[in-house]
Amino acid sequence: MPLIVHKYGGTSMGSPERIRNVAKRVAKWARAGHQMVVVPSAMSGETNRLLALAKELAPSRVSPAYNRELDMLAATGEQASSALLAIALQAEGMESVSYAGWQVPIRTDSSYTKARIESIDDQRVRADLNAGKVVIVTGFQGIDEQGHITTLGRGGSDTSAVAVAAAMKAHECLIYTDVDGVYTTDPRVAPAARRLTTVSFEEMLEMASLGSKVLQIRSVEFAGKYKVPMRVLSSFTPWDIDIHEEAQSGTLITFEEDEKMEQAVVSGIAFNRDEAKISVLGVPDTPGIAYRILGPVADANIEVDVIIQNLSKDGKTDFSFTVHRNDYARTVELLKEKVLPVLGAQEVVGDAKICKISIVGIGMRSHVGVASTMFRVLSEEGINIQMISTSEIKTSVVIDEKYLELAVRALHTAFGLDKPAE
Repeated sequence: MPLIVHKYGGTSMGSPERIRNVAKRVAKWARAGHQMVVVPSAMSGETNRLLALAKELAPSRVSPAYNRELDMLAATGEQASSALLAIALQAEGMESVSYAGWQVPIRTDSSYTKARIESIDDQRVRADLNAGKVVIVTGFQGIDEQGHITTLGRGGSDTSAVAVAAAMKAHECLIYTDVDGVYTTDPRVAPAARRLTTVSFEEMLEMASLGSKVLQIRSVEFAGKYKVPMRVLSSFTPWDIDIHEEAQSGTLITFEEDEKMEQAVVSGIAFNRDEAKISVLGVPDTPGIAYRILGPVADANIEVDVIIQNLSKDGKTDFSFTVHRNDYARTVELLKEKVLPVLGAQEVVGDAKICKISIVGIGMRSHVGVASTMFRVLSEEGINIQMISTSEIKTSVVIDEKYLELAVRALHTAFGLDKPAE
């Protein structure tokens, strides 16, 4: 019997009625002859509620001991939803059992609140599957070498599901969300956006890293590393939809580039509103200057995205980079305290009202002039490009945030993404 992993997000598990619908859908797949492992998220809003309680009790507390307790606390959300789903399945006449991550066990490192999976022991799960049971495994969590509960970071249930699918060599991992697949861009910004029937792993990885919220980036990385077939589809379709129709719905994330996929020069447009730009002006243009600026930033565990160093003039240059908007104030303060005095730079300036827009497509490898088309379209709309970053299958630009929607819509039309797929 083929093994299928289902993952359901918090919205899909958001109420007893929705949990009941999930149970009916899972039971349908099990009765069709599939071995079923289900990885649910906590009920919608539950993790935020729990973490808010912790913050209320200790507003500014940050330490390894505190983070350990945060993981103990946050992990209970998935445990509750898993037990509720098992109960709902039993009410449907299906034998089922739920396990917390530590019971499987899912082994992780000890990086509390952002642990990484190291191994999964699937013996217990396989025994239950062979006994005819549906197995529910909590997402988002595991256990470290010392026996402490750990969590994988926000959105970590996607990673849990893909990891379980990889460990058990599942036929497919179906990610059920509140959208019916991966779109050419966010339909709320460009109403003409259309659902993609297939998208390559490379494209999905770029989209996830560039701001697309459909899948957590670590889950896509995991899928690529272990070649896990994934499909993104909606949990809000009727649960009794024909199983063959359901199995072909949504968006398939594939690892092969077929001829049809290669026809699309650009497959999608991703964007991220959560960025801020920082510039260090008048720094000495000497070897190692990038490290001397970004080293302290990295030591503060602040992630840097786009980087530009300007042309040297009179032995001086300007150095610009982007960070997450939440890290903007902290980064500026750090640079003023630790970098300016050492380098003798003129000043640190920044802009927290910028955004990043990216065109993504494996077809860009074999087509010239794609980036120039992007630049022309933005120029025609009167949109100034502040920074540019490229890779083999993507081109990203940083622009003023107020032009985000105009830019996305213009690019979506320019690259033919408004048109129905051939």
